Amino acid sequence: MFDIFWRGIAMGIGATILMDIWAIVLFQALGQAPANWAPVGRWFWHLGRGKVFHDSIANAEPYRHELALGWIGHYATGIIYGLALAAITGPSWLAAPTFLPAWILGIVTVGAGWFLLQPGLGIGWAASKTPNPNKVRALNLIAHTVFAIGLYGTALLIA
Repeated sequence: MFDIFWRGIAMGIGATILMDIWAIVLFQALGQAPANWAPVGRWFWHLGRGKVFHDSIANAEPYRHELALGWIGHYATGIIYGLALAAITGPSWLAAPTFLPAWILGIVTVGAGWFLLQPGLGIGWAASKTPNPNKVRALNLIAHTVFAIGLYGTALLIA
């Protein structure tokens, strides 16, 4: 059991790091603005006080350490997803990882962003209130595929 636990944590951290590296590559190569984790931190802060959905997170009461909380929430979420993959697939997959389960989880987790985080931030279901929702959706799918590659790659490294 402990083996599944530490492997899940490692996979979540490794996948989140790869996702962050991907964001840096997009910024350097294409000028795509990197994620700003401060609004997410503000959302987590208000979530802890019972408020899930905001018209605009920018109008919500600020929290002094929201950027740090956003980064912590980003990595904690990645770890939770890594733990979920380890628990769902079990020891046999961890001994001989394959990409498909990691990719399925990666794509499924897009739903948390589209149907919880983004409406919570006030940018609509699946980024519907953004200037270019289809671009945001495509970037979300690609980023979560990169996350899945990170889950799989980390699982291979520690198998």
